[in-house]
Amino acid sequence: MQGQRSNGEAYYRCRYALEYALANKINHPRNVYLRERDVLTPLDDALASAFAPARLQDTITRMTASQPPPSPDDSALHAAHARLADCDTKLAGYRAALDAGADPTVVTGWITEVQSQRRKIQEQLSTPRPQPTKTMNREQITTLIQQLGDITTALAEAEPTDRAEVYRQLGLRLTYRPEQQKVRVQAQPVADSYGDLVRVRSPT
Repeated sequence: MQGQRSNGEAYYRCRYALEYALANKINHPRNVYLRERDVLTPLDDALASAFAPARLQDTITRMTASQPPPSPDDSALHAAHARLADCDTKLAGYRAALDAGADPTVVTGWITEVQSQRRKIQEQLSTPRPQPTKTMNREQITTLIQQLGDITTALAEAEPTDRAEVYRQLGLRLTYRPEQQKVRVQAQPVADSYGDLVRVRSPT
């Protein structure tokens, strides 16, 4: 959804061309509008409730558990490099054997086999790997929330850009269900922003 102002008010709008909906067999209205102030007040109330002292620890537990699993380690990558180095060692040995007068037919067969293995390893190493998933542990999430301070007061006093930054650092994701007139809210902390938090009540 994109931002749009209408009659002095901020709205979110999703415009979906009819031909795209038909081509993808999606039942989607051509335009969906959602007024921003209809979202922000209940959103801030929900955040205030989730971060209330009585619920804070449960919220931290849920935010910690909501993160994607960490990326696998690089042991497979290290093993591939080790196998590649082993191939290079074998090839060097086979060439030395040729120079020493070994049977060219036999040694050439060995070289061909190892070169084939080497190509497969290089293909594996050249395959793009997914970016490592950064996650935050419970202590980091607790520190992030403590540095944000009282969420209710912070959001009430924040300028729009600072308010958006608070939402971003909490990792908020909102999904609008127009047929139900409901917004699903998920919070997943942003590991990249840890340690560089917004100051929402500072002159700077």
